[in-house]
Amino acid sequence: MKKVGLIVNPVAGMGGKVGLKGTDGFEVLEKAKAMGARPEAESKAALALQPLLIIKDDLKMVTCPGEMGENTARRCGFDPELISDISEPTTAKDTEKAAKIMAEIGVDLLLFTGGDGTARNIFNAIGDNSSLPALGVPAGVKIHSAVYATSPRNAGEMALQFLQEAGLPVRRSEVMDIDEDAFREGRLSARLYGYLQVPCSGELMQHLKIGGAETEEAVLDAIAENVVEKMEEDTVFIIGPGSTIGPIMKKLGLDNTLLGVDLVKNGRLIAADVNEKQILDLIEGERVKIVVTVIGGQGYIFGRGNQQISAEVIKKAGKENIMVVATREKIFSLEYERLLVDTGDEEVNQMLCGYMRIITGYNEELICRVKC
Repeated sequence: MKKVGLIVNPVAGMGGKVGLKGTDGFEVLEKAKAMGARPEAESKAALALQPLLIIKDDLKMVTCPGEMGENTARRCGFDPELISDISEPTTAKDTEKAAKIMAEIGVDLLLFTGGDGTARNIFNAIGDNSSLPALGVPAGVKIHSAVYATSPRNAGEMALQFLQEAGLPVRRSEVMDIDEDAFREGRLSARLYGYLQVPCSGELMQHLKIGGAETEEAVLDAIAENVVEKMEEDTVFIIGPGSTIGPIMKKLGLDNTLLGVDLVKNGRLIAADVNEKQILDLIEGERVKIVVTVIGGQGYIFGRGNQQISAEVIKKAGKENIMVVATREKIFSLEYERLLVDTGDEEVNQMLCGYMRIITGYNEELICRVKC
């Protein structure tokens, strides 16, 4: 009988929709809650457990009490073995303690739900030299690490493939994290913390985020010129984060929140660094378009670093009103040359799947496939 360890970081991702760009630290978490942030990690962990139900009778699940795993496991139909001595509310130390125990008892796979901070906790607990395979279920705001599947459901599919007789190969993958305080100030400062042994399965696995994407001034200026010419009057443009999008705001003569979301109408900045609720309030009754870019090395257009542009916001805009901008080099450097979405809403993910036009220059476009 196979044994799976399940750890859920219950606060992972709570800062995304409210525009806090992470939830590391008690004060930031409390601020997120005060702004109306809701837990999302448990629902994403549940999506990952669904594919494992077909082998439930041949699987032993080890997890933590309450919201760190037990609630989700039981809700999905598992009868888990619990690790004791985990406090509530939980802390990063509880995650590390749980991971150490799971390594000691010899689980076949450690499945953890969170973001880069959670991946760091797992690495801190089991270290570079551990042979324990670990796999991340993406739920955080910032996910630079290459230890996560492309979506929660795909994490479950990978776990199933790994645990079944055919198995999957395992490779050392990077654990990265950024300085959240610097991130909130518009500065990206990331570092490599180490490696985890991770199952490998082609398109189901997220790749390491690549910083310093193509910034050739002429190319970015051409993209910006194209977008500005397409900006209709009396339409609210939701301008996503990213260095590729910065030149659009510059061409409009507006200040830009590099790592946040701004709203523009009729050439004016109507709101800066907004959260999901602010966006929904300000676009009520308005014509809406969304401008986003592609995360270099990974291919995400929604669900990584721009959770303020939530599934609800996307539904109000509609797929036909989404403008994606990226350099050709960024697109061609993606493995499989495909884009990814992970909005947390399967209906919206499916709506976005298919093919989408990418603005790559002045009157230049590529057609790219979007996968959930």
